[in-house]
Amino acid sequence: MENFADLAAGSRVYDLAQPYFVGMPHHPAHPPFLFSLVKQHGEYVGPAGNSSASDAIAMGSHVGTHIDALCHFSCGGKLYEGQEAAPVQSYAGGLQKFSIDTIPPILRRGVLLDIAGLSGTAALAQDFEITPDQLDAAARRQAVEIRAGDVVLLRTGWAHYFDDPAKFISEVRGPGPGISGARWLSARGIYAAGSDTVAFEKVPDPSMPVHVHLLVESGIHIIECLNLEELAAARVYEFLFVALPLKIRGATASPIRPIALK
Repeated sequence: MENFADLAAGSRVYDLAQPYFVGMPHHPAHPPFLFSLVKQHGEYVGPAGNSSASDAIAMGSHVGTHIDALCHFSCGGKLYEGQEAAPVQSYAGGLQKFSIDTIPPILRRGVLLDIAGLSGTAALAQDFEITPDQLDAAARRQAVEIRAGDVVLLRTGWAHYFDDPAKFISEVRGPGPGISGARWLSARGIYAAGSDTVAFEKVPDPSMPVHVHLLVESGIHIIECLNLEELAAARVYEFLFVALPLKIRGATASPIRPIALK
């Protein structure tokens, strides 16, 4: 415990999460983020002049910086490991297999692959597909090795657009890996893959082949809407990745507040 405390005290913390705010970007297949004060200061005042304020939020589990559970996608009616989806799902109870509450707190080696930096641009073009050659080149340039169990984060530069919801969503068009890039990741036995875009993979593609390959075929979680700008600016390519999904029974995803410790 003392060693862990010493490690944390001697590390710089990089916040990898995007903020939540009314009007923030969200995938059109998911509900928006809603927020309101339900009690303002001064409505109820105590005998010593004390008062409190409180608020309420409503949101989809796939809104903002979040991690996908393996039950988020199916193909041919089957989830990961060939589990039939129909008998383990209900509107009231969600998914009874591979739901977000089965993901333990994540403390793993993290690796950033700065694809935008490799391309010499602040942000990748909307139709840019991240290929195995580019993933290899980024790893070589940064002198990092992808290992089994890693959390691998791909920087496209689209975090720059998060305060411009129309641009960030772009009618669900944006850069990311195609199926060959996804297979490059899965071949290395990683635990999770993430990026700074709303869909992780190159979109549009109605078949969502990267989600199917990673979640359904490979058991690899997907993290979306990260902010990787500070990490890339500091050229921090290897770090301790920490994130705790909420324990929502039956849920297909959860908001997270991920950090990198270096």
